[in-house]
Amino acid sequence: MSISYPRAERQHRRIARRGPHTLAAFSAPAATPQPPHGIVVDPARRSASAAARPLRLTRLEFDLLAHLVSQPLRVFTRSQLLEAVWDLAAVGDGRTVDVHVTRLRRKLGPAHRQMIATVRGVGYTYDPTAC
Repeated sequence: MSISYPRAERQHRRIARRGPHTLAAFSAPAATPQPPHGIVVDPARRSASAAARPLRLTRLEFDLLAHLVSQPLRVFTRSQLLEAVWDLAAVGDGRTVDVHVTRLRRKLGPAHRQMIATVRGVGYTYDPTAC
């Protein structure tokens, strides 16, 4: 079974007509450089760093950080985090999330811990501009 993407094919042909230098720019997505002062999460390698300093995280701490960083400024409730990271139903104990966020903030260090902000009465969010 073959799937066709006519719109993408038209765009590719249009770019190809402009010349080889522009085609190369659109063929392979360039890696976006991450600021050295921020938090960088690499899900493929399951590694994270803060200010270019590698973090030693447990599996759950890494999953929690990766989930928060994947959607900056989105507020996640404790039950959403329990379902996404722990694969538990929303009836789980929200204090588990609080404990892991506290540990994660401690490992991020004083310069980056405020990037994981508490939204009182709701949950947590990742704010990359809070540094």
